[in-house]
Amino acid sequence: MRTFGNFLIFIGSLFSRGESFRILFNRTIDEAILIGINSIFIVAIVSTFIGAVTCVQIAYNLTNALIPRSTIGFMVREMTILELAPTITSIVLAGKVGSNIAGGLGTMKITDQVDALEVMGINSASYLVLPKIIASLFMFPMLVIVAMSLSIGGGYIAGTLAGALTAQEYIEGIRDEFVPYNIVFSLIKSVVFAFLIAAISSFEGFSTKGGALEVGASSTNAVTKSIIAVLIADFVLAQLLL
Repeated sequence: MRTFGNFLIFIGSLFSRGESFRILFNRTIDEAILIGINSIFIVAIVSTFIGAVTCVQIAYNLTNALIPRSTIGFMVREMTILELAPTITSIVLAGKVGSNIAGGLGTMKITDQVDALEVMGINSASYLVLPKIIASLFMFPMLVIVAMSLSIGGGYIAGTLAGALTAQEYIEGIRDEFVPYNIVFSLIKSVVFAFLIAAISSFEGFSTKGGALEVGASSTNAVTKSIIAVLIADFVLAQLLL
């Protein structure tokens, strides 16, 4: 409870003595490039292969001749939009982005760069952390949309190349009984996950004390706690919104 209380105080400190809009905007753009653009490659690789493997495994288990093969495309689409794209992408980003945030802030903390900002009258939490959180809130949904497209595309390529179903059957399946709200639900999840990963990782980085070993420990704690928070939030959001 004490750690949770310190976390809430840390979040509250982001909004006191804030920077000007111009500085906040410029720093948010810089963070968006680091968080979003630099993560596209790993997100593309992971999502494409997840879609491909999902399609192949569904086809392997779908042995009933009475079930149309287009069901494979339908199941790939539903699994991708509702769970795989937002959750797996966020877990991957918790490892890449979360560790980077915690390691960077932890290094600044132990080398007294954070204290130097405070001496100059700058709210270090607002200046360093708030742009990371805002950038994450914008970039995570975009990365999830990219992951959705590539995952479904990966399923198409794998399914047709493996001969599990024809291209027409796959397209028929991903068009079948489409519910637009599922896209909205997935994007809501991505926004919540973005806040949790950026805020928890920043808190761990800001709480670093000691030397280089403690920075590594903070990065590990940030990834572990972020993933646990994402999984808990995933369950809660599914219960509340579906």
